[in-house]
Amino acid sequence: MPSVTSRGRGRRTINEINMVPFIDVMLVLLIIFMVTAPLITPSMIDLPSVGKAARQPDQIIQVVLGKNESLELKVNDQTSSLPIKDLAAAVKRAQGAKDSVSAANSAVVISADKNTKYESVVKVMDTLQRAGIVRVGLSVQLVN
Repeated sequence: MPSVTSRGRGRRTINEINMVPFIDVMLVLLIIFMVTAPLITPSMIDLPSVGKAARQPDQIIQVVLGKNESLELKVNDQTSSLPIKDLAAAVKRAQGAKDSVSAANSAVVISADKNTKYESVVKVMDTLQRAGIVRVGLSVQLVN
């Protein structure tokens, strides 16, 4: 067997990364994405629909939440300003103003300004639901 002679230098390590394979892989991925992107159909979201109630509410109590988080209670074209701590009691009084049958069929609708924080709307809804008010909804603007 011939002997292997070493010249003292041996192998040199390369301290640089070869970028050519990386660029090749990136270009292939770019071509794949450019070809497949037009073929992907946009997905459709199945939004819930609003059902029609069997019976319209006898009374609609509207809670209006303003820009500065001020609360107003509208009942039968009468408006009164109140703090959130008195909201549940005022709604119960408005529901019980007629009789117990109409109180069960009265709806509370929360209307809020577009610039109002969502947290404030949820806080009002939570206050009403904790007080035992069953029919609480949100007022929306329909876009045609």
